[in-house]
Amino acid sequence: MRLLKTYIVEASAVIREDLIATLEELASVTVVGSATDEESALQWLSDGRHAADLVIVDIFLRAGTGLGVLRAMGSRRNRRTKLVVLSNFATPDMRRHCLELGADAVFDMSKDIDALMLYCRGLAGELPSDALAAPQA
Repeated sequence: MRLLKTYIVEASAVIREDLIATLEELASVTVVGSATDEESALQWLSDGRHAADLVIVDIFLRAGTGLGVLRAMGSRRNRRTKLVVLSNFATPDMRRHCLELGADAVFDMSKDIDALMLYCRGLAGELPSDALAAPQA
């Protein structure tokens, strides 16, 4: 088992802090940074001094969008870095679009938190690899 270095892109401070607390308590995660907007996220993620095993992105940000982060990250990220979306707007069409842009998984913030925790625990080696299966639309 290992701790997943995780970077979070989420505009809401309340949601971000709750998510950090939940992930670090239940999912073998250590949060190495966060951003509230697309530009800050991309600056951090493109800096070679920073590394993350997992990037969790919301779709709606203070400036820019999570889709912009996915688009930019999709072509240039290290494939060992998992890129997931956690959003209240995880409709079937949005899930499909996020996956097309390079997301490894899409989770609905209102109903898939347990699935996200299982996914993280699977990445950390705590659970069998089938825990990496993300919820379907």
